[in-house]
Amino acid sequence: MARDRAKDVQVFPIADDTRVFRSRTWDRLKFEIEYSLQKGTTANSYLIEADKTALLDIPGESFTDIFLSALAARIDLSEIDYLILGHINPNRAVTLAKLLELAPQLRIVCSNPAAISLQKILEDRSLNLQVIKKDDVLNLGQGHNLEFILTPNPRYPDLMCTFDLATKTMYTDKLFGMHVCGDRIFDEGWTVDKEDRRYYFECLMAPHAKQVRAALEKIAEKPSKIYGVGHGCLVKYSLKELTSDYKTWLDNQKDLTTSVALIYASAYGNTATIAQAIARGLTKAGVRVESINAEFVEPETIKKAVQNASGFIMGSPTLGGHAPTQIQTALGTVLANTNKTKLAGVFGSFGWSGEAVDILENKFRNAGYSFGFEPIRVKFKPTDTILKTCEEAGTDFAQTLKKAQRANKPKGGNKTSEGARTEQALGRLIGSLCVVTTKQQELSGAMLASWVSQATFNPPGITVAVAKERAIESLLFIDNSFVLNILQQGNHLGLMKQFLKPFAPGEDRFKDIETTEANNGCPILSESLAYVECRIQNKMECGDHWLIYAIAEQGKLLQSEGVTAVHHRKSGTHY
Repeated sequence: MARDRAKDVQVFPIADDTRVFRSRTWDRLKFEIEYSLQKGTTANSYLIEADKTALLDIPGESFTDIFLSALAARIDLSEIDYLILGHINPNRAVTLAKLLELAPQLRIVCSNPAAISLQKILEDRSLNLQVIKKDDVLNLGQGHNLEFILTPNPRYPDLMCTFDLATKTMYTDKLFGMHVCGDRIFDEGWTVDKEDRRYYFECLMAPHAKQVRAALEKIAEKPSKIYGVGHGCLVKYSLKELTSDYKTWLDNQKDLTTSVALIYASAYGNTATIAQAIARGLTKAGVRVESINAEFVEPETIKKAVQNASGFIMGSPTLGGHAPTQIQTALGTVLANTNKTKLAGVFGSFGWSGEAVDILENKFRNAGYSFGFEPIRVKFKPTDTILKTCEEAGTDFAQTLKKAQRANKPKGGNKTSEGARTEQALGRLIGSLCVVTTKQQELSGAMLASWVSQATFNPPGITVAVAKERAIESLLFIDNSFVLNILQQGNHLGLMKQFLKPFAPGEDRFKDIETTEANNGCPILSESLAYVECRIQNKMECGDHWLIYAIAEQGKLLQSEGVTAVHHRKSGTHY
């Protein structure tokens, strides 16, 4: 089986009367920021067969046919009583529509926001809906009492968890997952998953820290033994550790002093995807995000958020040449309740025209707000390149905010002489001047690096420190490749200036730079003294940087004469 392109469904019993159907792809699903790890994914569904039969969650249209075929091989579809949806979107609705053709008797159990979405998406169908309210329980018989926990957040306002009292399984859908494809059903050897689960958290959960914290408090009330996640392997052996990690990561968001209110509405999910990418850029730069879906909150919530935030960003789809009513209401709330010194940003998606983004931009410019990035306009569905640009725009916004805050801090000699001496001593550490370059499909990145060192002889390996807010950081994961370009003393200033300058979001880092392609597909700078092709083997979080350990797979000296350029610093507090 050519696993880099294959799709299949893995069926396995996980508890009494319960099976998981893992729709798997080793290829990377595109157009969502959290898929950047490029390790494939699974879309997990669950079947409980008691006196009554319930199917929990369905995959998106990439898996529709193979999933329904695997399900029909296990059970007569006419015998399924309930379909329980932890979350619905147009992609999953494609599978739902085909399932309903084969099993029209299905009673769909979901939250109220999910019911509203379903009626919009499948407006030509008559749906048998059971809308869940607080404390509702569904008895399937044989002890399988299903308890429902509403866990909405701005990105997934319909999110709902389901707890099976008989098996102590908490079906969490989007919570606690990861986008990794593999053969493991459960999380044996779970320490290898930590980076993947952390990245998933940072992309999907960190912008909604307040709501995710509330969801964890609700889930903690149930004696769960298994997390039946929506993506990746099920959580059994690391359940306590992962729950604790989530709490720690949420506390890290809570402790951030700078915050941004990210307000949006989304007609077809595209604007929400853009918002998620911008939020990822903000959080990786050390800024807390309060994400707000204007469709599901009162104006008072928006008012408090923008008053407390250091800046705000608004996004809107364009419907009939206008912004949705909820965005128009939110716009009035923001204009009436925010200081004109606060940094602003606007974005949106559209099909044929983009008037909503123009409306937001003009209103804020005319009111005297400064912008943290140029307005983002996306036609139809965002591509990987666009999402990377949106992430970089979020990081630029965060950096501008933090720079302004530092400028407003009173200057003075608060540092002790001992602290100053330590900074001076630390600054005397020198490093080779290098440029790290990488390319992953259509995405590329580069950065100037001086915190580089050989780390091992066997295998030959290096370490390089990468600031969390660097744009390239999102392309440097375990198993990814890069090229370390070592600069030559006396011929380094041009390249140094090129990669030191601030780049606009999405700007080509290699414009007017002569490059060739390495065997690993990454750019080699032709003016380098030497280069080394590297593959990342490990990654460790170190304060405001990631320390990356990579194996040197091959390299070459490009200049027979010359010495390595080095970087001298006066202080250990900055580059």
